[in-house]
Amino acid sequence: MIVEKQIRDYLHSLPEAKRTEMETLHSFILKHSPDLKLWFLDGRDENNKVVSNPNIGYGSLKMKYADGKTKEFYRVGISANSTGISVYIMGIEDKNYLMETFGATIGKATVTGYCIKFKKNKDIDLATLQSAITYGLQTNR
Repeated sequence: MIVEKQIRDYLHSLPEAKRTEMETLHSFILKHSPDLKLWFLDGRDENNKVVSNPNIGYGSLKMKYADGKTKEFYRVGISANSTGISVYIMGIEDKNYLMETFGATIGKATVTGYCIKFKKNKDIDLATLQSAITYGLQTNR
């Protein structure tokens, strides 16, 4: 199945209110960065066990693990969860960067070392979120 169809199917599987929020965010990211590699992770591990919420990913990053192994992964991801939406900014070494740089202006969100969580798009400043996403998609990190 092609990634675009997996993403479309995932979005259509969400309850109406959450679907609208996620579709808006997905379109927002694609509008600003239309040529990115798209990812879809269904949240299942190699044994088909659910280990996370499904995610839509954008861009490409070489992740390096503590054992020295590397794996290609997305740079920015979005996921619907039970309380709202999570935006993941991967590959940030300074775990305080997101909070220090975007925390004061993002709006009604929880900001951690690599994640920005919020209930609805209207709760956050989309320009600040776009700045965080743009930082996450930079290829020179």
